Amino acid sequence: MRGLFVTGTDTEVGKSVVAAAICSALAARGERVAAFKPAVTGLTDPEGEFGRDHELLAGVSSAGQGAGDVAPYTFDPPLSPHFAAELAGTTIEPARLLDAARAAAAGADTLVCEGVGGLLVPITPGYLVRDLARDLGLPLVIASRTGLGTINHTLLTVEAARAVGLEVAAIVMTPWAAEPTPIESSNRGTVERLAGVAVSGLPRTGRHGLAAAGATLPLADWLP
Repeated sequence: MRGLFVTGTDTEVGKSVVAAAICSALAARGERVAAFKPAVTGLTDPEGEFGRDHELLAGVSSAGQGAGDVAPYTFDPPLSPHFAAELAGTTIEPARLLDAARAAAAGADTLVCEGVGGLLVPITPGYLVRDLARDLGLPLVIASRTGLGTINHTLLTVEAARAVGLEVAAIVMTPWAAEPTPIESSNRGTVERLAGVAVSGLPRTGRHGLAAAGATLPLADWLP
């Protein structure tokens, strides 16, 4: 399976935008790219600028996917998927997730999988986001914030990935300003040095600028 697994250092750090930008840029250069997300929660929350994650990803994929093809499970409350499933009286089945991801990948050149929250979030009891990434065998792209606190959060995520043998292909700080502040520049350099991983910056973008923003990332290095 050729692709990338986009995870985050926390919730609301921009991983959906990073995943969508990657999909958009790959599609713009002629690749048939599919998207996948194991579960989407918070459907009762007001929609943000980019809409629901699975709808956003379906809209930027180029493999003819609908939102239901992207995410096998959806839940109303904005909760960790294992708890949202519990409240809904259902259980998320890892086998179903793997089958859905592989089916999406089978019809595409590249699969871009977006996780839920951070690596150690339980998708279902006994099965973490990290376990899904490992089962799919995809290298990680870690989305992280730019400001204070990001060094610790990002390095902890790198350590959690490497502890189970996952490859960290890249770190993306977002949104990256055209003129970063001294702390943002320092954070980027510090994380890159301590993690031993190239750190990119994804510029702030709207929905219509995703392909152009994604084209600024070194995708050829991540997906040779």
